[in-house]
Amino acid sequence: MTNYTALRTTMVDTQIRPSDVTKYTVIEAMLSVPRESYVPSTKRDAAYMGEHVELDGGRVVLDPRVLAKVLDELDIQADELVLDIGTGLGYSAAVMARMAEAVVALEDDESRAEDAQTTLSEHGVDNAIVHVAPLTEGAAEHGPYDVVVLQGGVETLPEAIVDQIKDGGRIAALFVEGALGVVRVGYKIDGELNWRFAFNAGAPVLPGFKKSRAFEL
Repeated sequence: MTNYTALRTTMVDTQIRPSDVTKYTVIEAMLSVPRESYVPSTKRDAAYMGEHVELDGGRVVLDPRVLAKVLDELDIQADELVLDIGTGLGYSAAVMARMAEAVVALEDDESRAEDAQTTLSEHGVDNAIVHVAPLTEGAAEHGPYDVVVLQGGVETLPEAIVDQIKDGGRIAALFVEGALGVVRVGYKIDGELNWRFAFNAGAPVLPGFKKSRAFEL
């Protein structure tokens, strides 16, 4: 029988801590949330391998290092409301629910959303709800949000998402630019996002977040 608790500790000690993740809340959450419960059952053995875990439709559960570094940068506080775009099977929402007051986990696939809500409930995560809608629309009825996180790459960021960030709030996005992706954190000041570089990483672009290609003859 696989000892997932030991694998989780090893993940934190060999993948998370060496990646300059220092905030106690992030480390505690990564140690506590059973990642193996939030990946497809056929891929549980890959849950702690330090890579993206594939879901259907070109989506992934982000590499734990990438998620941890994003959360370290964002420094989510206990009184904050978070929008988790592209939650997949709910892992990121479960992790952030241990730091935030509440998490709205957005998923565009109804069956995946149902699985995520079931797993979150089974693990007693009662401050996260799964909202079903196109990822590019966000979940305005539950916002505005202190923090927005995208669980995949983007080429462009819809205004609808920007509009749902509180003034003084922040967003982390992995911009796919050629071969290399760049994680940036945007701070919303007077209605405008001010971006700063965080670190390099790669991930598949989320549905709807590709730049529209101009027609070429």
